[in-house]
Amino acid sequence: SPVPEDTPLGTVIAIFSVQDRDSGANGEVQCSISDSHPFRLEKSFDNYYRVVTAELLDREQVSEYNVTVRAADGGSPALQSMAVLALRVLDVNDN
Repeated sequence: SPVPEDTPLGTVIAIFSVQDRDSGANGEVQCSISDSHPFRLEKSFDNYYRVVTAELLDREQVSEYNVTVRAADGGSPALQSMAVLALRVLDVNDN
């Protein structure tokens, strides 16, 4: 779903879960996103995460974000996977 540019800070944009069927450290998963977006990743509970707004959005500056979520397990070497969230910013009449 598109995100309005007047979305308040801390608004949940996406919720997702990750799982690794391995046991021990190999089954523990950590997720991260790039700091170059106006969003932050918060661990909710167990293996659930949410993407929330960390800065105000301005559609006139950026109309779409591709947020890459990286997941890595605790194994040695760590196995990684990634997915891209495409977030479209909706225009709100500023005037």
